Amino acid sequence: MSLDAHYFADLYAHDEDPWAFRTRWYERRKRDLLMACLPRQYYQRVFEPACANGELSAALAERCAELLCQDLDPTAVRLARERLAAMPNATVVEGRLPVDWPGGRFDLIVLSELGYYMDPTDWLQVIEQTVGSLTCDGGVLACHWLHPIAGCPQDGRQVHHLLARHLPLYPVCRHEEADFVLEYWSCQPSVVDLQETCP
Repeated sequence: MSLDAHYFADLYAHDEDPWAFRTRWYERRKRDLLMACLPRQYYQRVFEPACANGELSAALAERCAELLCQDLDPTAVRLARERLAAMPNATVVEGRLPVDWPGGRFDLIVLSELGYYMDPTDWLQVIEQTVGSLTCDGGVLACHWLHPIAGCPQDGRQVHHLLARHLPLYPVCRHEEADFVLEYWSCQPSVVDLQETCP
């Protein structure tokens, strides 16, 4: 993460939900769109870095066998663990990207509201790590705010431009509004789960 950890510590020092993920209609609607864009009903192993207080994580946990969440802020990690306490398939760890990238393979990696906190060099490393960690039928879901954020080294358009340029994957869907862009890429050209398999 290119921004200093104090940036996030200061946010959580004043509010346990600094982006109003729990309360804003905008955030609830965006989560619903994120989940609706997933072409498979169920995933085996999902990685969600920058999980914040775990609101999106809770929705992801219902769609996978194993969810690994990560955040660099200790308060966010605590809040996400509390939010996911009733979901034994979810684990929350503290870590800072790109240096603390987890081991193993994932069939879904969710890069949501993350990229603009990194400079292009760090973000390109995360993209490279993402590609190297996908299963043969894995996918990447990315969503970012499009307006400038004070102090951030990139904006959402720059973040998604680098994703589109450096992900050697098939574009599956794209949804853009005035405030955010949402995209899904896959290792395979056809990914919709017509079997609707779920444990």
